[in-house]
Amino acid sequence: MDSATILRRRRALPDVPEDITLEDHLVHLNDPNYTFDSQEWSETDSFELDDKNSAVESHFSSGKTETYYDVESATQSDYSRSSSRIATSRAPVLVDEEYDESPYPEVRAAVPTMDDPNMPINTFRTWFLGLLLSAIISGVNQFFNARTPGIFVTALIIQLIALPMGKGMEYILPTWKFTLRIPFTSQKYVCSFNPGPFNIKEHVLITVMANVTAGGSYATDVIMVQRLDYNYHNVAYELFLTISTQILGFSIAGFTRRYLVWPAAMIWPGALVNCALFTTLHKNYGRKERKHISRERFFLIAFLLSIVYYWIPGYLFTALSVFNWVCWIAPQNPVVNTLFGTSSGLGMGILTFDWSMITWIGSPLVTPWWTQANILVSLVLFFWIIAPILYFKNVFYSKFLPMAAPVVFDNTGFPYDISRIVVDGVFSPELYQQYSPLYLPLAFAISYGLQFATFTATLVHVFLWYRKDIIQRFKRSLREERDVHCRLMSVYEEVPAWWYTTLGVVAFTIGLIVIETFQTKLPVWAYVFAITMSTLYVIPAGVIQAVTNQTIGLNVISEVIGGSLLPGKPVAVMLFKTYGNVTMAQAMAFTADLKLGHYMKIPPRTMFMAQVIATILSCFVVTGVQDWQFANIVDFCSPDNTQGFTCPPVSIFSTAAIVWGGVGAGRMFGQGALWFFFIGAVLPIPFYYAAKRWPTSIFKYINIPIFFFGPAIIPPASGVNIASWALVGFIFQSWIRRTHFRWWMRFNYILSAALDAGVAVGVLLVFFSLQLPKGGITLNWWGNTVWRETADAQGLPFIILDANQTFGPSVGQFF
Repeated sequence: MDSATILRRRRALPDVPEDITLEDHLVHLNDPNYTFDSQEWSETDSFELDDKNSAVESHFSSGKTETYYDVESATQSDYSRSSSRIATSRAPVLVDEEYDESPYPEVRAAVPTMDDPNMPINTFRTWFLGLLLSAIISGVNQFFNARTPGIFVTALIIQLIALPMGKGMEYILPTWKFTLRIPFTSQKYVCSFNPGPFNIKEHVLITVMANVTAGGSYATDVIMVQRLDYNYHNVAYELFLTISTQILGFSIAGFTRRYLVWPAAMIWPGALVNCALFTTLHKNYGRKERKHISRERFFLIAFLLSIVYYWIPGYLFTALSVFNWVCWIAPQNPVVNTLFGTSSGLGMGILTFDWSMITWIGSPLVTPWWTQANILVSLVLFFWIIAPILYFKNVFYSKFLPMAAPVVFDNTGFPYDISRIVVDGVFSPELYQQYSPLYLPLAFAISYGLQFATFTATLVHVFLWYRKDIIQRFKRSLREERDVHCRLMSVYEEVPAWWYTTLGVVAFTIGLIVIETFQTKLPVWAYVFAITMSTLYVIPAGVIQAVTNQTIGLNVISEVIGGSLLPGKPVAVMLFKTYGNVTMAQAMAFTADLKLGHYMKIPPRTMFMAQVIATILSCFVVTGVQDWQFANIVDFCSPDNTQGFTCPPVSIFSTAAIVWGGVGAGRMFGQGALWFFFIGAVLPIPFYYAAKRWPTSIFKYINIPIFFFGPAIIPPASGVNIASWALVGFIFQSWIRRTHFRWWMRFNYILSAALDAGVAVGVLLVFFSLQLPKGGITLNWWGNTVWRETADAQGLPFIILDANQTFGPSVGQFF
């Protein structure tokens, strides 16, 4: 009997026993993604599993056989199939599916439960394409980061183009073999430039290398500010700063594997899209499929339609993107524009026809619906109910400012002129007293308060819900995990802890050299404090992201704490923010890629080397590109630059450093900010005990950190971004998942990948063909101008002051 027949005839096993007890719910109390609906398993019994594993089976079947030895893939294992249900032979491993399937439909829909440990991955093709594409994507993104309008090339583009490039190398490279001898040892390996068909694991590793480098380095913004505002330039400083900030996070990520990567409950929804796309691209490459539309064809059709459609809201009819249609009817009405505006208003709408606007905080086809519901309720409460009440009551002089704008203002209603309170780059309290207090638009102030509450809410929430799991996993190894993907991964050698420790010590030492040798004014104790704060927050924030697909950052908190600890030292505040925020952000990004490698069965040691080498390479690339720009582009970072290289990050970064390091949180918020920290710490407690008391109720799905953090993207986002995101999420993640589960399992993640990839390609086509040449080609007609002629787009406040008129305390009456 063949494997397909066995799969079709096997007994359908529900996610949990049908007689669900209270104890069952309590066991999974901290796991809102765990489903107790047995129908979700049985419906896919003969449909999804057979298709998925036949897809993976095609990865391993080829017309020729190679005796190529991958240094790491060809590992040995002492585990037998009878003891751990892991096949240690070099044949493809098909796990006994009656017992070995993920309890999460999301994972079952995207991740195969097969592995071939002998599949070549540590190949010449992998390293050549991975490093080449990593250098290109980091260099291009760094180059256009300084330009307005800019462009950002995502790793999804690399994921698409790497496949034909890999297949091309498979076709042209010679197949002859050579022997690689390890110096000072007797070990030798038979290698080849072309060990066989370009496979899925090579493709995954190339994409991971591009993914860790696509974002460039946050430190280059600090370097840019120092060169322009403080006339400081040192190549060694720039390179060391970039390397230390990038690598520190990776070393921390290695120690979070047992908490954030190995547990099955840490599903990382974002990684599932990549898994589904990899499987789809490799399933029937060059083959035809009968019976029904294949995932590959479905992806191709949706991808091409997404590219074509993006031209409509992205260039031909841009009003469909913002779609503040109520403001078109009353373009100068302050109430209408305040409530329904999408540029400086609250965005009280639910529709936008631009996928890039809908996916502002991630794809709604990926984020769990209960997460989206938390954020939607928070949006309505804080921004559609509380914010208008406070605004129209003129609390904090808010009617003299736009409702939502990501900038600070002075007492004339104009953007705050930081140069008037700075002398030689240092904040001057005297000049501040002679000028004006800083005023935040009301929505911006609420956003800061929500982020303050998020900081403490995350710590308390994770402690209450996950403390026992974290303690239990402290001493648990990968081979003790019962998850099918952990058992498949246990045939590979894990990365020793001392590798990550050594990397962290080296990066930490480089950072010490940077702050002590060069002109940073950052004390060692502040450097240690920033890294410690970031490190301690990795697991709490990682748990939230792994479960909800929402990334909680320390950007605002590191600014506030840095400004409070280092008053009057803007450069030190920038560096404190960099080490305090980027260390955790990098750790989260690396951990997400480790989970992707875990799902796709990438040998951990190969993954380690690929991530480290690609990251270090990108540090040289981004610093080199930036130095080249300063040396060769006339008026680089000047407002008068004719090519658009005005360097927007400079003003944003420099202003933030002065605001928080000079003016400080005390002048801006007073003691009121402390209440947000307190509320964030207290509010998770009653909801936790309510969920424990009524485990089958809605309380299980209330996530206070996400409730606070979700709508904090306003501004620069608006309510329509969240509302339309939640509407699409309800359709796909709730209604279609419940009523058309078979379709959802087969196509949901592929559709998400196709739409995202289509928009990414569409943006590039519009930018390079119409926006970049000769200063840009514009299309002036009603559909592209109607939304710009509103008070919302112009950023007008409710009350417009006359010339020389001010509001708020007069000079000398504020501190």
